[in-house]
This record gives sequence, structure tokens and C-alpha cells, in this order.
Amino acid sequence: MNKKITQTAGRDQLGKFAPDFAHFNDDILFGENWNNEDIDLKTRCIITVVALMSSGITDSSLIYHLENAKSHGVTRQEIASIITHAGFYVGWPKAWAVFRLALDVWKEEEKALSEKDKFQSTILFPIGAPNDAFAEYFTGQSYLAPVSGEQVGIFNVTFEPACRNNWHIHHADKGGGQILICVGGRGYYQEWGKDAVEMKPGDCINIPAGVKHWHGAAPDSWFSHLAIEVPAENGSNEWLEPVDDTQYGILK
Repeated sequence: MNKKITQTAGRDQLGKFAPDFAHFNDDILFGENWNNEDIDLKTRCIITVVALMSSGITDSSLIYHLENAKSHGVTRQEIASIITHAGFYVGWPKAWAVFRLALDVWKEEEKALSEKDKFQSTILFPIGAPNDAFAEYFTGQSYLAPVSGEQVGIFNVTFEPACRNNWHIHHADKGGGQILICVGGRGYYQEWGKDAVEMKPGDCINIPAGVKHWHGAAPDSWFSHLAIEVPAENGSNEWLEPVDDTQYGILK
């Protein structure tokens, strides 16, 4: 059951000057029409915002109905999609005008987004669940999202800033190793005895079997890469010591 909508703006602002208009506004438009339960209030809010937007109305009435939409469950992502979709039909300048108001109405929700949520919005692949099964081999928090479990194993691995895995080696009698493709943020890959290599979106690293190495995020950036498992005969992973904090600390 929807909560009953009540409105007094008509009488508050125009009760003495235009009592009939105040009555129609408070008692008919809101008192009866808005409380009709043939459609739910969230849908009614969306329709109203689009109707005002299409009419080019961007005054306090639209601000009220944007706030009303938010209070009845329209999220920041939803209102952005609604305004974008309507913009194709009612005019791009109108969309810009409404976005300027919506940004202010939903500003608290924007601030409430976690750093993880913000990073997720920048990458194509899901961040996935905390990588608890391998947590003992990581310094910091990582996440794992399976992408392909057939033919070739592919996983999206995400590292919080400063997170990195231990030195490790992919062993195999034949084939094996791993391919890393950066899909977001900034990170590093390093082989034993060599300088660390910076990784940015689009960079690809080929890791042969038998090579001691580590990879992870830069100190100040989230980082995601696809980890592609190269088919191997008798393949296995050997996890070794953590990356030394002093050694990692020289990276920027």
C-alpha cells in the first residue's frame, strides 16, 4: 500500500489569491491523482520528471519532483539513464538543464559511493568477490571474478591500492605460464632480478613458466587485470615470500 500523498503548497502560496487553483492543486492533482494506485509512486515520479523535462520546465517545480523521485526510490544511476533516454526525444539542451539540477539532488548519494564502486564504474569486467581463498598469498585486499572456466581459464583480478601478491612461479612440464592484460587502474609487474614494469589499461604481459615474479596495484591506484591461464602439462603454482615493503615502497 502506497503512503498517502498530501500537498498544501497550493493553499500555502495561493490560498487567498486563487483558492480554486489551490484546491485543484492540493485536493485533485495531488490528493486524488497522485494517490491513484493504478501505477506505483516511483513510476508516477519518473513520468512527472520526464513530462516537466519535455516541457522545458527547470524551475523549483522540477527540483521538487526530482527530490520526490529520489525519496520514492529512484537511484542516481536510474535518473541518469532516464534523463539520457528522454534527451534523445525531447532535446539535448533540456537534458543538460535537468542534469544540472539532478546533480545537486543526488549529490549525497554520489559522495556515499565507495572507492570500490567508483572504480567498478571505470572498468568493463566485474570486480567480483573478495579473494579469500588466496588471501594468505597477498599483501592487502584483492578480489576475484571468473570470466571463463572453459577452454582457457580467465579471471579478472582486482587489487586495492598498494595490494600485491607474493613472489610466485608457474611450473609446468610443457606450456603453462600466464598472460596478464590490464583492464583498469595502474599497477606493476616484476620478474626476479629485473626492474618493475608499470601496467596501464591495454598493456599485456606474457609470463613464461618457471619465471619468479609478482604483480599488483600501484601504491595510489586501484588495479585490475585479466589473468589468462596458459594450458599446461602438469601445471602448478609455487607461492613464495611477500614482496619486501622497502622494495615496493620505491614504486610510485
